[in-house]
Amino acid sequence: MSDPISDSTTPISRTVTKKVYAVETPEGDGAIVRRSIGGGSLKNLTPFLMLDHFHASAGAGFPDHPHRGQATITYVGRRSHREHELIYPLQMLRGSSNHEDSAGHKGVIEAGGVQWMTAGRGIIHSEIPNYIPGKPDPIGLQLWVNLPKKFKMVKPSYQELGPTQIPVAEPVEGLKVRVISGKSHGKESPVRPLGGCWYFHYIHEKEGLETFQELPAGWTTFIYILSGSLVVGTTRPTVFEAFHTLVLSADANETGVLLKSMSPDTQYMLASAEPINEPIVQYGPFVMNTQAEVMQAFKDFREGRNGFEKALTWKSTIAGMMSRR
Repeated sequence: MSDPISDSTTPISRTVTKKVYAVETPEGDGAIVRRSIGGGSLKNLTPFLMLDHFHASAGAGFPDHPHRGQATITYVGRRSHREHELIYPLQMLRGSSNHEDSAGHKGVIEAGGVQWMTAGRGIIHSEIPNYIPGKPDPIGLQLWVNLPKKFKMVKPSYQELGPTQIPVAEPVEGLKVRVISGKSHGKESPVRPLGGCWYFHYIHEKEGLETFQELPAGWTTFIYILSGSLVVGTTRPTVFEAFHTLVLSADANETGVLLKSMSPDTQYMLASAEPINEPIVQYGPFVMNTQAEVMQAFKDFREGRNGFEKALTWKSTIAGMMSRR
């Protein structure tokens, strides 16, 4: 595959075209999420379908449920003693979550680790965060990415990286970039998403740290601010605060984005992916191109076929953990 980065030697930064504040709402079984993408004011940002910043207290989780036609990426952390901050190394992302699916994958996403599941034609899975009495509640992020029509019915796949397996770039002193997928400052992730998707966790330990992140031309890009405050681009230097999702411009001549922390412990997720110019029909966890295909997904799930062969018999072992808490 050729490198999608432009050959231009003059960096031209993207700018913020829209910002959305993620309000806390109930989701799953007892979890609280901040949802921006997939919510009312940012219903769809092709190919991104949903972004949830979740907080799971005792007994909360996401028990057995199906998917078809998209990929889900779960990145796990935990609240610190300061209510709204995430910490890594000297600011360490902590917490963990259990995963199990009908294709036979099972594991624990450790603090700072990632699970990348491609649902393809069909899978059933369960996600149960680990709650430890007396310890801060688990937190994490889940991103849903649409699949192009040619990949919607592929065999499901699963990739999991522990915290030490995620490459870390350090473009300037006091700034770390955890490269979950894609390329950043000379580091490349081993994750190979279908359709292409870059996903980074930026961690600024000081105010005033500046860097330029190269991005593929024309790809859809957003930033979700976990903590602190941030300036994006070179024009209209607006300071953006925590829990905002920032949609960036995508002009063909823009080679990346200029990023500058405006407070200590500024952290954010940056995601970029190739737009999918195809119809989207979504009903819950089924994401297809036509209404007929969505109805077929329901029918296949009910009848246990065409990717959902285990739907009538499979139950995860970890979902029972919720009832024992």
